[in-house]
Amino acid sequence: MRSICVKLSHVIHPPIFSHTKTKMLQCNQRHLPILLLISAGLLSGCQTFNGLFPAQQRAVNTNLPIETPVVAQHEYPLSPKQAMVGNLATVNSREGDALSDIARHFGLGYTDISIANPSIAPWTPKAGSQVVLPVQFILPEAQHKGIVLNLATMRLFYYPKKQNSVTTYPVSIGREGWGTPMGLTRVAVKTANPEWHVPDSIYREHAQKGDILPHVVRSGPNNPLGYYAMRLALPRYLIHGTNKPYGIGMQVSHGCIQMYPEDIEVLFEDVAVGTQVHIVHQPYLAAWHDNSLYMEAHDPVAQAAGNKNRKQKEFLGTLKKMAKQHHAKVDWDKVKQALKRADGIPTPVLVGSPDINTLTRSATAVNHPGTLYGQPVVAPLKANDWSILVDTFKDETAAQRMVAMLNHQGPSIPARKIQKGADYEVIAGPFSDKKQANAFAKRIRYEFEIDVKPIAPVLMSSNP
Repeated sequence: MRSICVKLSHVIHPPIFSHTKTKMLQCNQRHLPILLLISAGLLSGCQTFNGLFPAQQRAVNTNLPIETPVVAQHEYPLSPKQAMVGNLATVNSREGDALSDIARHFGLGYTDISIANPSIAPWTPKAGSQVVLPVQFILPEAQHKGIVLNLATMRLFYYPKKQNSVTTYPVSIGREGWGTPMGLTRVAVKTANPEWHVPDSIYREHAQKGDILPHVVRSGPNNPLGYYAMRLALPRYLIHGTNKPYGIGMQVSHGCIQMYPEDIEVLFEDVAVGTQVHIVHQPYLAAWHDNSLYMEAHDPVAQAAGNKNRKQKEFLGTLKKMAKQHHAKVDWDKVKQALKRADGIPTPVLVGSPDINTLTRSATAVNHPGTLYGQPVVAPLKANDWSILVDTFKDETAAQRMVAMLNHQGPSIPARKIQKGADYEVIAGPFSDKKQANAFAKRIRYEFEIDVKPIAPVLMSSNP
């Protein structure tokens, strides 16, 4: 299996990045489709993008009181035989939200939230859309020890010693041809502020498109490893942060395991060198919970897609066995529907159990927090600012989609749409000078394959 050699600085410096999410989130506080976002090389370093991934929506009342229940975001209490944690929830989107913003705020990855909400356009959801938050998880069938990573769900589970709890985070994993390997390993080295030594293959890949990378990227906002990295005993593989957080929850890396910056910071502190790491691939999960049989289905990752039929057959046998143990009867039509949806939502499958629509209606309704964690904020354009005309659209939604994708690059490319007659222009900026504008124009040309040029300072509308 191919891998990319990454060297780390072994000197532990004081962390530059120090923001930490709380483990419990109080909700009153805090595709040009996806192909473009990914083909942009959004996640370099241990990984690089090349490919990837939306519609009837229900309008719901967003004028709700701010009081909401506390929703567990990462850490859950765990009894000895418990196999499922969390609860399904929903939140109503607001103007300007992207599903990626909502996902990050609630401890989810891009795939988590997009497959659970197939009727919602990920970059341009209508205000008032009811967004399902799949913050309920069936635990992988593995020893509750150290770190367990399920490639199929793109989710990491950490079992602290003697704490009767589990902490879970969304991750990004290896893309097709660069799959993350399975098996038992351990955390071998922890490094804060790692350096990225650019592998020759990635250097050549960028150079062929006119993007000349430095051979060594020091710690900072342009380092694709982020500010924390944990080298595995498995040679050349890491668990690390990223400077491209909106790629979390996708199969995009060159094999390494990526986490949101705020999540890797917490895990880095909690996990000791020597901690066991068990990497599995379990797309079909089952749990007996609250006197009912639940199943959770995902599409297998590319490296294991050829085993899909065999995996499903084995899983049906598991469901049959579990139902027999509890003298229960399986509704096989519900099982078939759940397998077809593969939406990652734990679903009860016994005769008489609620269907997916009932589950959604009864889910915990969480009010919008007002400001989503890490949501891009675009400064207004002033008369003395440089800018870039990215593209012109006849369709407002298409323009807004481009705006959202630019704003969610890493680092962000600030952008807004401006109506000009019957058209909508997408303008990137503000930029302080011609040099900065040229640098961002180069990024847009490389990442989106659009020929753009900077615009000298002019008085422009500042409406986002």
